[in-house]
Amino acid sequence: MCGIVGYIGFRNATDVLIDGLRRLEYRGYDSAGVAVRTPEGLKVVKRSGKLSALERALKEEHLEGPLGVGHTRWATHGAPTD
Repeated sequence: MCGIVGYIGFRNATDVLIDGLRRLEYRGYDSAGVAVRTPEGLKVVKRSGKLSALERALKEEHLEGPLGVGHTRWATHGAPTD
């Protein structure tokens, strides 16, 4: 099952998106990602596997911005990939 969460506001969108994706974890998925509008432009980080893999990748990227969208995905065609 797939899920989508979005945010626009004054907080860091990445934090809000990860919290929203955690709430969708029970639905079942095999990959997750976020896209955040930063001062440098749109940045996308996605990972196959559990949400914890995406969270580890985000610690390296450190996305900061007030607008973004996150998703969880269940691959219906082909193997899960980043």
